[in-house]
Amino acid sequence: MRLQNLARSLAVVVIAMTSGLHAQPNYDESKVPKYTLPDPLVASDGTSVTDVESWEDRRREILELFEQHVYGRSPAPHKDVVCEVTSVSKNTLARVGAVRKQVTVYFSGDRDGPKMDILIYLPLRAERPVPTFLGLNFEGNHAIHNDPGITLSKSWMRDDGKGVVDHRATEESRGAQSGRWAVESIIKCGYALATIYYGDIDPDDYGDNFQDGVHPLFYKEGQTKPAADEWGAIGAWAWGLSQAMDYFETDDEIDHKHVAVMGHSRLGKTALWAGASDTRFALVISNNSGCGGAALSRRRFGETVKVINTNFKHWFCDNFSKYNDNEDALPVDQHMLISLIAPRPVYIASAQEDRWADSRGEFLSGFHADPVYRLLGTNGIGAEKMPELDKPVMNTIGYHIRTGGHDVTEFDWKCYMAFADKHFGFTNKQ
Repeated sequence: MRLQNLARSLAVVVIAMTSGLHAQPNYDESKVPKYTLPDPLVASDGTSVTDVESWEDRRREILELFEQHVYGRSPAPHKDVVCEVTSVSKNTLARVGAVRKQVTVYFSGDRDGPKMDILIYLPLRAERPVPTFLGLNFEGNHAIHNDPGITLSKSWMRDDGKGVVDHRATEESRGAQSGRWAVESIIKCGYALATIYYGDIDPDDYGDNFQDGVHPLFYKEGQTKPAADEWGAIGAWAWGLSQAMDYFETDDEIDHKHVAVMGHSRLGKTALWAGASDTRFALVISNNSGCGGAALSRRRFGETVKVINTNFKHWFCDNFSKYNDNEDALPVDQHMLISLIAPRPVYIASAQEDRWADSRGEFLSGFHADPVYRLLGTNGIGAEKMPELDKPVMNTIGYHIRTGGHDVTEFDWKCYMAFADKHFGFTNKQ
């Protein structure tokens, strides 16, 4: 195990040294190249999309383009998947009152095979079923809160997390990322929160080469890695979120018709792809998702397609690398990803100091998705320009840019809950 971990760590070092990670990014708007975005309302044969029926055809076409060129094709769930409730605590989080439920999903039914653990907090006194925020986390379910009843993750972890030793969590890591998860606030507002450690699904490991997550469950005979148009890590993480939705549909306490999928950074990219590819998600939230998420690729501002494919190629399908320094050849751009979510509400959040994620490019994706939302009878984004700092826009497409850097803050969560209140018509506060 130690030799394997050493090999993986060396792989990370080699990639960082050879990737151009420290190349100077463009942060100058005057140097953004001229570009023309593909029109989501013009089909590949040049036909204009003018009604709901023709949009459905175009939507399928756009979805297939993203599968082929960006995120890869994902398989259906394994036929033998098993979900098992492993623990329930009827009264926890004393300050607000919550039920803590933990569920294990065995992706192939094999107790020794790949699995994910879902941590669920439900408001103790809220009427059932409860609308729910669902999101993947970076450092294990136990890291979102210091609640000692949360099962300590046994999955492989990157060593950059607090309390992680030899790629395994220790008790010191409890609550390590609690600042990003407004657990008590969410419960107090009457929502449930469900979260999953993203490494349960795919370890996000440079040296793994798709051997330790869910990918091998679906390899054909003789296959050792995904094909050029098959799912990378983002595709796998999004697939895992859909597996959680499958479970929610069996749980009478969760309102599976009102699930908001949320993610930050690479997991914001994941939330957008999950919401685009699985229409059961009623609301989608992208927090600082940047390149490959909400930001327009053709702007080449901050992180670019080449940089992300050099540093994190495993996130996407291999075909995406064809567009390194070649963004104009992409048959899609990220405003079309937002369009795939229409007419469901989507919230895009940026941060003033997070120039790497291209805040303006994130806003423009929502802006250029607006015509699709309007075609489908909504009010779209309802803004002609980026709002002022900390002044959210909350139409069917929501957006804010807040003060601060690349993170998830209490301000972000307040906006997300207000957005959910508006679109879910929810008033069941504790």
